[in-house]
Amino acid sequence: MTKMLLFGNTFCPKNTPCKSVSVFNLHTLDWSTREIELGLEYAAPVMNIGGHSLTFEDRQWIAGNVSGKEVQRLKNRNLQLEKENNLLRLKIDLLLDMLSETTAESHLMEKELEKMKIHS
Repeated sequence: MTKMLLFGNTFCPKNTPCKSVSVFNLHTLDWSTREIELGLEYAAPVMNIGGHSLTFEDRQWIAGNVSGKEVQRLKNRNLQLEKENNLLRLKIDLLLDMLSETTAESHLMEKELEKMKIHS
């Protein structure tokens, strides 16, 4: 400890115990207390994708500069893609059924061929 002469008196600071506040305890505080204590004032997150601005508010992304016409076009496109996806799933199911049937017939023919080889 160093002593410093200040206005003719000796100044000797006392050691004070350090009290650390854990930042990890901040999650236990409610939002308004955190805002008051830490000054957490910031805007909602915003991102730009393909020239369109999206803002995250109330747990959902809200389009900022998309016209109603564009939204309707995107909804129609989404519906079209869902229908196409359903049709493709149906085609895959049909092809799998056809493959299963053909495989079963093939196994039956192989068994009949084996029986014929044994009898001849």
